[in-house]
Amino acid sequence: MNTTTTDFSIHNHNHTQNRFAVIPTALRLSADEHLKGRGVTIAILDSGFYPHADLTKPVNRILAFYDVSGVEQVIYENQTVKGHHWHGTQTSVVAAGNGHLSDGLYRGLASESKLVLVKASDANGRITEENIARGIDWVIENRERYGIRILSISLGGDQDVKCSQSIVDLSAERAVQAGIIVVVAAGNSGFDNSAPPIPPANSPSVITVGGYDDFNRLDNHEFDLYHSNYGFTADGIVKPEIIAPAVWVATPILPNTPSYKFAEILSDLNFAPDYLLPHLLAKRGAEIELPSYLFAEEPNVIRAEIEARLRENKIVATHYQHGDGTSFATPIVASLIAQMLEVNPQLTPTNVKQILIATADRLSHAPAIRQGYGAVNAVRAIQEAKREHHELSHTDFVAPRIMNNQLVFTYHNDHACKVALVGDFNRWDSKINPFMKTENGIWRGILPCLSRGSYRYKFLVDDKRWIEDPNNGLKVSDGLGGFNSLLHIM
Repeated sequence: MNTTTTDFSIHNHNHTQNRFAVIPTALRLSADEHLKGRGVTIAILDSGFYPHADLTKPVNRILAFYDVSGVEQVIYENQTVKGHHWHGTQTSVVAAGNGHLSDGLYRGLASESKLVLVKASDANGRITEENIARGIDWVIENRERYGIRILSISLGGDQDVKCSQSIVDLSAERAVQAGIIVVVAAGNSGFDNSAPPIPPANSPSVITVGGYDDFNRLDNHEFDLYHSNYGFTADGIVKPEIIAPAVWVATPILPNTPSYKFAEILSDLNFAPDYLLPHLLAKRGAEIELPSYLFAEEPNVIRAEIEARLRENKIVATHYQHGDGTSFATPIVASLIAQMLEVNPQLTPTNVKQILIATADRLSHAPAIRQGYGAVNAVRAIQEAKREHHELSHTDFVAPRIMNNQLVFTYHNDHACKVALVGDFNRWDSKINPFMKTENGIWRGILPCLSRGSYRYKFLVDDKRWIEDPNNGLKVSDGLGGFNSLLHIM
């Protein structure tokens, strides 16, 4: 263990959410509150970390900390917080925090999981592709020592290149082959035009996560897309695979920082009764630079200024603010995967990826290229994880391949009664090329080897559901708001 903690602070103030509070993740996703990622270790690769109380109290769940640059040998609770500590602390708490500083309100879906924290920044806080690759490789080397099942990455390399030309992508692919489920943020640059995800988010085998905005409203099904990176990678693969909440996500304000003190004082003033408010304002208002004229104002005027400051600084509770970005959508998905492994430890990276995309809800009003298979559905993902009884490897889920002068297609669906292959090569006739189901839930379709060229195709499931091949990232628009899978015969 190379983390240390000391209980140096005593909290004697209100931890209640204020009126600008955001929806807790479990409630937002209708997730099973009895599942907490027990028995699962998540590795977080990020810029840097602080041993936040949501991870260390009452029990320290940080198994290990490793700095690829060798600058920081240990993290401890009363250390001086630097800029690069913020992002990794926030992503790790979003995934696995237990809400210790919010009376349990803002806890992650994996609030009882173990953590391995891997710092990728150098002495100046910069993150290089070499350090990202080194961090991934360290996780691979130590996966058995710490029981690492999931790797969450909310950072990226420099530019979109072919997977074979990126040391980051090659490391990410090795991690998946080693049995680690790798979840990666798509990025936040997809505004008006396509901005393909960069390594490792463009890696074929990882689960790339984009984002959506539910406007911080319960039971709201009219999601808006976040400006995630999306589109065709240099290898012609469409990313992301799924989208998750990327706005209005509760993130911790780091202790021992001016922001922490500011939020604490502002929250104390916010929750004070009218008769105490002028006294507290006179005592502490100057510490956070509230204007002196407020001291003579009525409580309603003082409260209006306090609430304006809370909203401006995105403060949702004494020690939390809301953040946005696929950086936070990614650990949410990682924590859901921890719940999936809790109910079914036998799931492989391929199983998990297939379940997430098969159970996602595609947004009908949004372009498919920006959302992949759609919004993650925590309820159905857990249900499917419980039902999955086949231990499948990546060899069971491959893009169409030539075997014995025949084209072989595969599709996994335990519950389908009928699957057909339809495409340019059979005039989109579902009767010509039916699949056969094997005992492990894999459907196989065989086609005589086609002549050289490019072909569009889909799978038709139970004569009613048209889907693109989840094993083939090469796609092209179907003209109806979705995709056809694309097959190239050279």
